Amino acid sequence: MKERHLLLQKLGSWSFIFGFIISIISGFFELTPGILSVLVFLGVIVGFLNVTGKKAMTFLMATASMVVISSLGSPAFSGIAVFGAILQKMLNNLIIFVIPASMIVALRAVLTIAYKK
Repeated sequence: MKERHLLLQKLGSWSFIFGFIISIISGFFELTPGILSVLVFLGVIVGFLNVTGKKAMTFLMATASMVVISSLGSPAFSGIAVFGAILQKMLNNLIIFVIPASMIVALRAVLTIAYKK
């Protein structure tokens, strides 16, 4: 049982690392439906495996801040000549990766609160 738990922890950690790296690297290229699907899938894995218990509220605050910052900050990058578009894509890709994870974590938090006796 402990081995399975460790394996799931490693899967969640590697999913986060790969999702983050793909989000950044794909900022230099056009986001294909395949890469988009991979980012969403990795975000789902992160939401189920990485964020549990006490870390949930911190994760939700961080992702909410990230969504707000990227939606307000992304247009500011349009004025940067060479790297502006790349930075905008990176932010958007990170959001595509993080939103599925935050949706799962938020749903789990709501269910935990609803079922607490």
